[in-house]
Amino acid sequence: MDRPDIDAVKTYLLDLQDRICQALSEEDGKERFREDAWERPQGGGGRTRVLAEGAVFEQAGVNFSHVFGNNLPASATAHRPELAGRRFQALGVSLVIHPRNPYIPTSHANVRFFIAEKDGEPPIWWFGGGFDLTPYYGFEEDCIHWHRTAREACRPFGEDVYPRFKRWCDEYFFLKHRNEPRGIGGLFFDDLNDWGFQQSFAFMKSVGDHYLPAYLPIVQRRRHTPWGERERDFQLYRRGRYVEFNLVYDRGTLFGLQSGGRTESILMSLPPLVRWRYDWHPEPGTPEARLYQDFLRPRDWAEGG
Repeated sequence: MDRPDIDAVKTYLLDLQDRICQALSEEDGKERFREDAWERPQGGGGRTRVLAEGAVFEQAGVNFSHVFGNNLPASATAHRPELAGRRFQALGVSLVIHPRNPYIPTSHANVRFFIAEKDGEPPIWWFGGGFDLTPYYGFEEDCIHWHRTAREACRPFGEDVYPRFKRWCDEYFFLKHRNEPRGIGGLFFDDLNDWGFQQSFAFMKSVGDHYLPAYLPIVQRRRHTPWGERERDFQLYRRGRYVEFNLVYDRGTLFGLQSGGRTESILMSLPPLVRWRYDWHPEPGTPEARLYQDFLRPRDWAEGG
């Protein structure tokens, strides 16, 4: 029977965290990740790894968590009443990489598994996750590479999977109050269980395994691009959009805070420095304006944009 194997999921996630941290540390060349193991009073815990003040990455956080309990918060069961009164476990790896050079995009990835159980009844479970890219200065070859790698992650599971989860990503990472996307998207999926456990788990692993091949070539391509105060100022301004999304809309942030998770680990995704300006708009014809005109809109990047 295709029953959920929580131990297999946990083993994979811990290894994924190790592999990503090792690769990013090697790419940075200056700093390594500091690990902080933590426990949650209500049950479970995790290990948070943060790289700060690196040569390439100003701040990078890669978090593993495995939390469990006997009752979900009311906010989590309001729209899913079938989860009320069930024991739950939630496992995942979540990461956000804030580079120092404004020509390197910020990247985010997350893969997770949730299961809720009750004696005498079948478990309720699903996978979720994805990855997305947030450039400050857009380059079409970077966007094409990112999305073609995302498409490769999906291809073994059906030709309709990438278009569906690419569209979901475009819709999810959208700041409604500003009527603009957070970045150029990638993949987003949630509540995935209709393929059965083994196939759904295989897809989650494919997404997790394709993150580094999607991101590292972009980092290597842009890390030596010269930049100055103008580019830094725009990077800090655009980071404000990242903060707005994570605090207003992000499901993982909201679930973590509402379920009594560790605040420092949940908010590790926030950039170390941000700058807000009142009602600012870029000058027409500038590279900053081009980000809005050419990149902050849905495009079929995998087919060349």
